[in-house]
Amino acid sequence: MTILGLVGGLGPESTIDYYRRILDAWAREAPGTSPSLVIDSLDVLHGLRLVATDRAAFIAYLRASVQRLAGAGVDFIAMTANTAHLVFDELAAEAPVPMLSIVEVCAQEAHARGLRRLALLGTRFTMEGPFYPEVCARHGITVVPPEAAAREWIHARYVGELLQGDFRDETRQGIVAIVERLRDAAGIDGVILGGTELPLLLRAETVAGLPTLDTTALHVAAIVARLRAAT
Repeated sequence: MTILGLVGGLGPESTIDYYRRILDAWAREAPGTSPSLVIDSLDVLHGLRLVATDRAAFIAYLRASVQRLAGAGVDFIAMTANTAHLVFDELAAEAPVPMLSIVEVCAQEAHARGLRRLALLGTRFTMEGPFYPEVCARHGITVVPPEAAAREWIHARYVGELLQGDFRDETRQGIVAIVERLRDAAGIDGVILGGTELPLLLRAETVAGLPTLDTTALHVAAIVARLRAAT
């Protein structure tokens, strides 16, 4: 059986969500059986400090996790966080096993749905990073982050609340208001939930009347498809 490796803990709530969703998706395909996977759980706050201050150290931190998973015998690896994909290309280029990108599967789904102008929500590092715009551009899609003040507001609540498993109605309402402004001012036609805690806060299939791209769900579907393809 193919073995999946997950770089987890970034943060814990989303890693738990990944595990639950993978099991549920697998059960729909092969009732009475379970997939084989290994989780290497990292320290999300340490990772965020490295993202902010030392890119090389952040790469080394994630590289060590990838190497531990490869040493455990996994056949491919996925990272349960969007922010970590800031350095996906560097990691994938030297990883001893293939890595499955959450950004690529999101862009493919957006293209398939005919979406062309997408708001991007997530940590500040995700909203301001080049990785979503670059990958989406290859599929003819434009990424539109919120304005600077809104990015700071979202980031503060992401780190201070969502990563702690604290999901508040007022935060949900604030994000919806930000998306409404982007819809009216920037002509977006969809919303990337570019943080794997965001689907735990924004559970509806739309935000401000616009379709959402649940990156956790899309990543999990691609993971399970790859696992099933080898059975």
